[in-house]
Amino acid sequence: MTILFGLGTALLGAMLASFVGVIAERVHTGSSWGNDRSRCDACSVTLMPRDLIPVFSWLVARGRCRSCGSKIPVRHVVIEGLVALAFFSAFVIHGLSAQLFVLFAALLVLLFVVLYDMRHTIVPMRPVVAFIVLALVYRAVLFTDTLSVGLALMVAGVAASVFLAFHLFSRGRAMGLGDTPVVLGLSLLTGPAFVVPGILFSFWIGALYGIVVLASTRPGHRMGIEVPFVPFLALGFLLAYFTGWNPLPIF
Repeated sequence: MTILFGLGTALLGAMLASFVGVIAERVHTGSSWGNDRSRCDACSVTLMPRDLIPVFSWLVARGRCRSCGSKIPVRHVVIEGLVALAFFSAFVIHGLSAQLFVLFAALLVLLFVVLYDMRHTIVPMRPVVAFIVLALVYRAVLFTDTLSVGLALMVAGVAASVFLAFHLFSRGRAMGLGDTPVVLGLSLLTGPAFVVPGILFSFWIGALYGIVVLASTRPGHRMGIEVPFVPFLALGFLLAYFTGWNPLPIF
């Protein structure tokens, strides 16, 4: 029964990830995310229910539109798979509990922030504030004593201040201002023990991605490449939290 619940949460995560992806793609674009049917970006054919099953539809169609044969970006299935894994990991940690559903809500809001940043290279402040509130609620539900919550707030504030300093001293070239509140929320969500590992993993993943991008881009086209950092922050912190992996045990 526990395994079935775990698989159910994974499926729920993939489905909700697909839905949040639609919202992030359409919000502030003039398109309605509530009424308009999903369509192929290349040929505009209306997608059928069999085309919208998370992960499965992409695999069956071999990553192509069934109508025009154009490639469907692999990032969609990767995101759905990662969120499914995150939901499953959250269920393993908390079981069916209040903490689980608060964590689900925080993860979905974080996903919207990540996807919006990936599409527009802008960090939307209202969803970030909602994420911070949910992260604080999650931390308060986990640790009911004031001292533990206070420590989490202090460490999160220090981490956010470091990123704010990066932004100010580099005049925005090394770090965007929007990354600061995201770090605050992620630090609250994962807790003091995973702040340093989360930051390390974020920079390592970002550096690896940068190497891949540079290696696959012609020298003449490398200038002006802008990569949002929020997705790497989310990946790094959640990797540290869900795996418990700390490369620097002294922290």
